[in-house]
Amino acid sequence: MAGRIPQAFLDDLLDRVDIVEVIDRRVKLRKSGKNYTARCPFHEEKTPSFSVNPDKQFYYCFGCGAGGNALGFLMDYENLDFPRAVESLASSAGMEVPREPSSTPHDPEREQGNKALYALMEDVARYYRGQLRTHPQAQRAVAYLKGRGLTGQIAREFDLGFAPPGWDKLMKALGTGPEQVTLLKDSGMLVENEQGRLYDRFRDRVVFPIRDQRGRVVAFGGRVLGDDKPKYLNSPETSIFHKGRELYGLYQARQANRKLERLLVVEGYMDVIALAQHGISYATATLGTATSRTHLERIYRLCPEVVFCFDGDE
Repeated sequence: MAGRIPQAFLDDLLDRVDIVEVIDRRVKLRKSGKNYTARCPFHEEKTPSFSVNPDKQFYYCFGCGAGGNALGFLMDYENLDFPRAVESLASSAGMEVPREPSSTPHDPEREQGNKALYALMEDVARYYRGQLRTHPQAQRAVAYLKGRGLTGQIAREFDLGFAPPGWDKLMKALGTGPEQVTLLKDSGMLVENEQGRLYDRFRDRVVFPIRDQRGRVVAFGGRVLGDDKPKYLNSPETSIFHKGRELYGLYQARQANRKLERLLVVEGYMDVIALAQHGISYATATLGTATSRTHLERIYRLCPEVVFCFDGDE
């Protein structure tokens, strides 16, 4: 069938399949610590040097350098071109491959821009994480988290951070050059007022990085520490973040449970984190929006059961 395969579908496909299962059906894998090993199918060897990482959904051979995701493995192992590998993987996952009209132009510039945004958001998360440890006023954030019963370990697991007070702390920390400022604006981390002045979106807040199912930081949520409104603030929609699509904590839930039997949908960031701390590692939350059809489709692709547990207020 003619037409380009949408990137969103490829992301969903790779989210749904487990690279360990894909490879193990073709090459017998053996558990070795957190990873799986085998003799490499791409070159002759006596000692296994082929490793599969279920957390990163990536394989790599230390002997010949072969590596990639589930699609790359199928292409190399079964000698398939990219579209046929997608069709094969989608078929095994019970998914039908959609196609964009052939007139839809391929936009390499946008794809490159998105790669830059993903890299930037990781830098932002790293900055906020460091501020929670080192900023003189971070003790207020630490006190808030401890007051909610959270431990340092769970804060690290969810990459919690602190956006310090001030209008341009993030911009100064990550660079004020024109390209960097453009990226910060495109990511929603900088806001421009009516006078054209730029300022940090998140200020004096506990910060929650929002990761997509592949573990990439796509947005942030922030909880105010003072009396400012709104109490919770989210990143705006961007080319890499769509509120009606993402679920907070889903990445962590998949990391903690290789095979999800159910997902618990709760209201907010703190609910997800508190439940994880108490051993309930399959909670997730919508991002200030009603549960959408896209949310439900994504959930039911991953597990057979969903439980909604919302607050009792109106």
